[in-house]
Amino acid sequence: MRPLLHPTLVNGRFGDPALYVETLFEKRAIMFDLGDISNLSPRKIQRLEHIFVSHAHIDHFIGFDHLLRVLVGREKVIRLYGPSGFIDHVHHKLLAYRWNLIDRFMFDLVFIVTEIDTGLGTHTAQLRLKHAFAIEAADEGHLVDGVLHSESTFKVTTSVLEHRTPCLGFAIEEPTHVNVWKSRLSELGLPVGPWLRELKRAVIENRRDDYSIRVGRSKTSNERAILLRELRSAVTVTPGQKIGYVTDVADTPANRQAIIQLARNADLLFIEAAFAQADAALAAERAHLTTVAAGSIAREAAVRRVEPFHFSPRYNGQEARLLNEVMAAFTGRQPQEVGS
Repeated sequence: MRPLLHPTLVNGRFGDPALYVETLFEKRAIMFDLGDISNLSPRKIQRLEHIFVSHAHIDHFIGFDHLLRVLVGREKVIRLYGPSGFIDHVHHKLLAYRWNLIDRFMFDLVFIVTEIDTGLGTHTAQLRLKHAFAIEAADEGHLVDGVLHSESTFKVTTSVLEHRTPCLGFAIEEPTHVNVWKSRLSELGLPVGPWLRELKRAVIENRRDDYSIRVGRSKTSNERAILLRELRSAVTVTPGQKIGYVTDVADTPANRQAIIQLARNADLLFIEAAFAQADAALAAERAHLTTVAAGSIAREAAVRRVEPFHFSPRYNGQEARLLNEVMAAFTGRQPQEVGS
């Protein structure tokens, strides 16, 4: 099965948190946290549509300025999500710049910003370049079952965690995964190509058998319409992929319970492991997880794979040690000896 969602830690395990998630066959992406994103190409930044920010500490939000610099002058809508007070954080960032030349821009840049309170109430505002990023179009709502965003191909859920300030954890999940078999396409005499996106979407949306799909490599004389019923033999449907993202949380019973519920049965869990187990007292003082806490939470959540990150720079050169401690707690085995 080729997964739809392809996540990459922009800055590795030690750098600023920023998880870039590309969607297979589609030129769009989402991101979890907005630390330093100078490693991302402008092309990748321009593909972003949704950005989910855990909290506004500098290492999770410093990349907003780079995002703004790349996108100003382009026709673009970016949806941002964060905890209580996030609209003000975004607005104040934008107010740091003078926008007296906005009449010279042909295209508009729009930020739609949603903040989530501890009771899962939401407040949404729009800020657009053409209006000098004044706050407008305020709206209020409430999340049902923690679902922050939902569309046919994936949904994102959230949970409000504690880091001596509200901090959001996230999970992104496909409702189902549609796999197309090239061998069966060949038997049907059909090419691979962009039209497969429409086929997958039709299956996910439970379209009727008489739904018509344009098949071909491009809009040429070879393109033709085929009914969905004739294409079903080329696809299989399996449970969708699930990815969890959790960072900057205190190791408390309430946080553990919320993380386990959010990430349960995930295929992949990105979880902070800021401190080694030997420094558990320091982790508690700074409201972060240790390696052992991260691994044990992942194990209790029954995730298939764990990817620890947000390692403290105090452990530079000791990545193998931290990974070993996480994996030992995750698998329930004794940690192996790792050379210093």
